[in-house]
Amino acid sequence: MSNTLADLRTTRRAYLKAAGAVTLGLSVLAGCSARGAPDSPSGPLLASEPAYGDWFSGVDAYEGTFDMREQSSVTVTVGAKDRMGYFSFDPAAVAVSPGTTITWEWSGEGGGHDVVELDGRFSSGALADHAGHTFSHVFDDPGIYPYYCTPHRAMGMRGAVYVLA
Repeated sequence: MSNTLADLRTTRRAYLKAAGAVTLGLSVLAGCSARGAPDSPSGPLLASEPAYGDWFSGVDAYEGTFDMREQSSVTVTVGAKDRMGYFSFDPAAVAVSPGTTITWEWSGEGGGHDVVELDGRFSSGALADHAGHTFSHVFDDPGIYPYYCTPHRAMGMRGAVYVLA
């Protein structure tokens, strides 16, 4: 076995290339394993969470309440990816101002979904499973509006709209 200077340079170069590839690969994996969907909203979360009780207990996609009070309309994805499949709303919780329109837009993933408010104040109707299907509701009155997907509620497919005056 010969350890010439050329052999050592080749070995060192190969080692550095491999180390760089491993570092890059780990960075990509870390980004992919971050909580939430890859296209989840970015923006400020409310400093103080509303009194949801245990509504979000076991909800994988819940990251806090996104403050969207400056927007007149907000879109929530129905059938967003979570660790069990496509059984979440993204974002799971939003804070809005009175008069804001929330539009739920189906991703086409995870089978049939609906959007039903816990106390029956709104409902999207029959289950839908195709991408692009939408349901909209205008929120005029302040309050907390918890909602769910009927067939996937037990799997944690729950969300909430918090309307602040």
